[in-house]
Amino acid sequence: MSKHSKRREALVYHAKPTPGKIKVIPTKKYATQRDLSLAYSPGVAEPCLEIEKDKNNAYKYTAKGNLVAVISNGTAVLGLGNIGPEASKPVMEGKGLLFKIFADIDVFDIEVDTENIEEFIQTVKNIAPTFGGINLEDIKAPEAFEIERRLKDELDIPVMHDDQHGTAIISAAALLNALELSEKKIENVTIVISGAGAAAISCTRLYQAFGAKREHIIMLDSKGVIRNDRENLTPEKAEFATHKQIDSLDDAMQNADVFIGLSKADIVTPEMLKSMAKNPIVFAMANPNPEIKYQLAIDTRKDIIMATGRSDHPNQVNNVLGFPFIFRGALDVRATKINEPMKMAAVKALADLAKQPVPEQVNIAYGETSLTFGKDYIIPKPFDPRLIGVVPPAIAKAAIKSGVAKKTIEDWQKYENDLLERLGGDNKLVRLLHSRAKLNPKRVVFAEADQLAVLKAAQIVYDEGIAKPILLGRREKIEALKTDIGFDAEIPIIDPKSDTEEMRKDAYAETYWKKSERKGITLITAKKLMRERNYYAAMMVNQGDADALISGYSRNYPTVVKPMLELIGLDKGATRIATTNLLMTSKGPLFLSDTSININPNSKDLAKIAQMTATTVKMFGLEPVMAMISFSNFGSSTSDKASKVKDAVNYLHRFYPNLIVDGELQTDFALNNKMRCAAFPFSKLGNKKVNTLIFPNLDSANITYKLLKELNNAENIGPIMMGMRKPVHILQLDASVDEIVNMAAIAVIDAQKKQKRIDMQ
Repeated sequence: MSKHSKRREALVYHAKPTPGKIKVIPTKKYATQRDLSLAYSPGVAEPCLEIEKDKNNAYKYTAKGNLVAVISNGTAVLGLGNIGPEASKPVMEGKGLLFKIFADIDVFDIEVDTENIEEFIQTVKNIAPTFGGINLEDIKAPEAFEIERRLKDELDIPVMHDDQHGTAIISAAALLNALELSEKKIENVTIVISGAGAAAISCTRLYQAFGAKREHIIMLDSKGVIRNDRENLTPEKAEFATHKQIDSLDDAMQNADVFIGLSKADIVTPEMLKSMAKNPIVFAMANPNPEIKYQLAIDTRKDIIMATGRSDHPNQVNNVLGFPFIFRGALDVRATKINEPMKMAAVKALADLAKQPVPEQVNIAYGETSLTFGKDYIIPKPFDPRLIGVVPPAIAKAAIKSGVAKKTIEDWQKYENDLLERLGGDNKLVRLLHSRAKLNPKRVVFAEADQLAVLKAAQIVYDEGIAKPILLGRREKIEALKTDIGFDAEIPIIDPKSDTEEMRKDAYAETYWKKSERKGITLITAKKLMRERNYYAAMMVNQGDADALISGYSRNYPTVVKPMLELIGLDKGATRIATTNLLMTSKGPLFLSDTSININPNSKDLAKIAQMTATTVKMFGLEPVMAMISFSNFGSSTSDKASKVKDAVNYLHRFYPNLIVDGELQTDFALNNKMRCAAFPFSKLGNKKVNTLIFPNLDSANITYKLLKELNNAENIGPIMMGMRKPVHILQLDASVDEIVNMAAIAVIDAQKKQKRIDMQ
């Protein structure tokens, strides 16, 4: 994508369909006059009076306990510098978005128009009663140090400047693990710190809290080594001034054990790396380009342990591993501060988590056979679903133990379970899906690329590295649309009706004819069909000229399925095809089958659909917990429609005892653990959270998924085709651009999986 197109896409993303990235959503009923009288006058007076008696009741009757202010004056915004409060607002909204999706914390972003320390502090103090916590953001040093120190002392809610402490916490966790792997002790190592801003100072202080010795630390700023004979040092720089008579980074790196980079790109040379001690630890965290390129560093020193701030290399030091979960734990015990014991608890929790067995969901997302603790995995991955269940409890326990918590937690297991439930509606699975596709992008045919939405999706897929698009359709129209949307990449465009494709069309037609000559297909018919885009696309995949295909945006489902079945056929061992839709609901990901193919399956068909769906769910790194849906519960009806579901369950229990599946069940009992366990304690589903529903017929499945999608605005991925020999995925009519992108990612992952199976044969 050109620079102009990326700029336009970023601006459109922030402007449409609603300006900004966050909004306020009511949490109480407001449909009736009675509701409104409780929400406002006269009912609202009652909680007001209770809070007047005891201001701590604000946590009981208002959103204060789950509300954080992200506050900035715009003086040090990303790499943009002092751009002012208004221009910092998109960043603050983005931070609010991260708080919500990673830890379910609500945010108001506050942009303060002052660079005066006293005015800024007073503004924050004046609005503090609104919030349960304060996240300071993008405030330049050295003012940031004084602002945070004063607010921590003068407020009774947690305050943290993430620019300082986020990087410190994540990098400290990585450092502890790197030192363990290199068999070095923190109190003995020499540490070079390149950079002397807020993050560098905070990192160094935290390393000292874990045992690093001040006399072994060498810090540099833009003027060189910070020595105790330099004049006009700020108090923070003077704190780490060295007595050693060295002048440059070259000198500092001689025999150093650790390099911490929080400065600028490409200042570390291979010669500097070579001069470091055995098993050097290098955290080059300048963004977007590190102090030394990752590949250059690992090529220079085979014994290096390397981390960067980038997601495309191992060991990403990413603040999102810290701040959402730190505030989550602090809010949940109503901590008055985020103190050193809490920060150290976060470090230990992150360091320990990296040593635990990694969930298959994370392995799948990052394309690893098995991530294990080692030089390429010293800190958890940002998409690790365990983070919210591990870091907040560690923070909460430290707050309680250190005496800054106003609330205690009695049942820690329940608290952990509640934390895991908080993120049921987020879109982590979609991010995981895209990340996995990017690891090994495949050639995907977009059979209707002359449709604007399809072409836009192909552009996103190409720009994001999710797949390698092949565009099918009318060449002139595709090229015109590409110009309109700024899609200037050189992508293969194929027009099956064009004479330029005659040789390939003839070859495809002959192959198809020979395969179908006893099924009423003549060579002339085969040649005619190859001018039709879905037949042509299917043959491309069949013949290995593409790895997967996407179609169906502008044609009804049966019309598109027909050529796929004729040309590609069923997978080995499959007796039928089916589809499942994945919906991102408020209770988490939910698979619904069969949503598009089988109109009225019998009991054996239902069992087969359940098996295929279980395989698909596992493809996402999830354990399938399946309920077979009916209008009855466990034999409460003897109707044939209910009995076929019961027979399917009996078949699965007998021949596939390891599948977690039960029924027949009504939908509410399937999805409500409390109801199900109370009424049917014998169920094989136990107290597990159901993530897959198998419906008795196409009517119920299709109606349900479309109803959920429209009423709840649930993100939809699907229909995901199951049982085909090759990766073929068919869209619903008028699918959105996002839905097409997600289906392309599914097609890539399907192709990856099928290729892996072939390679293993």
